[in-house]
Amino acid sequence: MLRIACLAGHICVWSGIGLPAMANILLIDDSELAIRAMKGILARGSHRLATAATSEEAWQFVLANVKIDLVFAEIKLKGDSGLAFVQRVRRDPLLKLMPVVIYTAQADRNAVKEALTLKVQNYLVKPYHDDSIYAEIAKTALNPWRNRHFEEEKSFCTLMGYRPEDLHKLLESLRTALDEVRPEFRQCAEIRHGEKALEKLTELGTQAEAAGAWGAVDLLTEMRGRVEREEWEDFVNAEACLVFAGRLITAHLNPTVIPDGFLSGTEQDAQQVAREKALWFDAATQNRCPVVPLKQVLRQLEALPACPVVDSVAASFQMHANGTRSSLNPLMDIVERDPALATQVLIAANHLPRSEEAAMTAVEDPRQAVSMLGEVRLASLASSVITIEERLMQAPPFSWPSFWMFQIAVARMAHYTAIYLEFDNVEPKAYAAGLLHDFGKLLLFRLYPYGFQAALAHAQDCRVPLPVAEKLFFDCTSREVAVHFAEHQGLPKPFCNIMRWVGTPEEATEDVELVAVVALARDLCLANHVGHCGEKLNEQAPPLEETSAWRVLRASVFPSFNLKKFETRVHAECLELKQELHGRMGGRATYGRLTAQKTDAVVAGEPSRS
Repeated sequence: MLRIACLAGHICVWSGIGLPAMANILLIDDSELAIRAMKGILARGSHRLATAATSEEAWQFVLANVKIDLVFAEIKLKGDSGLAFVQRVRRDPLLKLMPVVIYTAQADRNAVKEALTLKVQNYLVKPYHDDSIYAEIAKTALNPWRNRHFEEEKSFCTLMGYRPEDLHKLLESLRTALDEVRPEFRQCAEIRHGEKALEKLTELGTQAEAAGAWGAVDLLTEMRGRVEREEWEDFVNAEACLVFAGRLITAHLNPTVIPDGFLSGTEQDAQQVAREKALWFDAATQNRCPVVPLKQVLRQLEALPACPVVDSVAASFQMHANGTRSSLNPLMDIVERDPALATQVLIAANHLPRSEEAAMTAVEDPRQAVSMLGEVRLASLASSVITIEERLMQAPPFSWPSFWMFQIAVARMAHYTAIYLEFDNVEPKAYAAGLLHDFGKLLLFRLYPYGFQAALAHAQDCRVPLPVAEKLFFDCTSREVAVHFAEHQGLPKPFCNIMRWVGTPEEATEDVELVAVVALARDLCLANHVGHCGEKLNEQAPPLEETSAWRVLRASVFPSFNLKKFETRVHAECLELKQELHGRMGGRATYGRLTAQKTDAVVAGEPSRS
């Protein structure tokens, strides 16, 4: 098994030459003691170390990682010896220049003789000595083996009249040509078409000479000899050398890039993140959208065992849901203030075995759901919760705190609106409906965190509505995702209807008033900038009386209803709500007052309903 250790550090000087201290060293040895000793020595010199236990493992690593500066090889290995590895390297037209130091446990005259014949850089006897190892590394820095496959850039450009960027384009063009020619060479070998193969080799050789890529020239010359001798099997086997030649050019053009094989665990993670981000963020400009097809999204959605919870919220829930007998009020408060936890407890409570009569009525209150589940079931739910890393939701101006504020605000304003407009049948579930209306974004963040970041960025940069960006990247919107998940998991139907029509309340055919109340609350929170949901308020947004939500609701209120007064009250409530959600007011002042007093307007006897 290949093992990698990052031994990164500062910049220093090798043998008086200003070069990065970090060399990439491959150690071929199956001794854990030897590996630990070499790792310690290289760490002091700020070098990187990769290890291989066998000759074959080392060979595969070399082919995959061009930027190996020096190899230390033990002679005695399982399978082929270290010297067999050196022989294989020296037979390769491109790797033959790679420096190898034999560092073995015993001096053997015949082995020394053979090693010198193979032109190893040195033959040393264990135990390791710091100075000797640093000296061997310094030798490789004097004339790096990869550079010897290319003309020195400055002098070659002067000689040929190139600009550096011209030379880079020639090398990149050669790399592409070497990659694209491989299928053509395979076809030539199959039909023994020597004339066509020689013609292509000549063309590539001319291209390589023009780019000063002498390693590629040597490889193509060797391949030409194989064709002329009709050694077609060897000619086909040279395909691996063409691949390596392309990697050699890439490494030459990108001298600061660290090969994957020498990255530390942290660096590997960072590169993986960079690749995944590029997959999503570059998709629109590269015409690769949707990045994932709808079927894949739905399949992964159905594989989720539960609604994902942000890790910081999950930690708080798990601390309280420990299975011990205590007041459930703290758990009720936590659940009631989180869309994912509220979703999950409602699903769990509605799956509890109940009498036939009780089962006819869905559980729609998160606090009631917590009470029904009890300490033991809540502890079980807490132990199996799946999470979203809060850091992955940082896509300014969007963030988890701002999204949470928006969900709470919509929940509270939905409840406020239901009370103010005296929708008594809507009021009991208005808060929960507002809280759950947009949890589809949490599902997408769990499945494709960088994908949703890309959708947010695309919506902001291109000034398109977020659902349009979601559709572009995922072939569906977060609302559609939420509906599918909710129905698949068995969430009560009114909440599914909210998710389906909250953006288009005039299309609702069920729970019409509830949908419109939540849609209106959402419009009010957007207009008053309470939190952030990833969607900007349209600069040309119509006044409240012209919104889709109000067109649905106005038929249920008196014609004399004072909408301007309602807007004024809502604005004041939103200001207080922002203060409270930012922690600048104690408790839940606004919501508590509304619940107790049914709003000043209702207490004063100002009717709303027709």
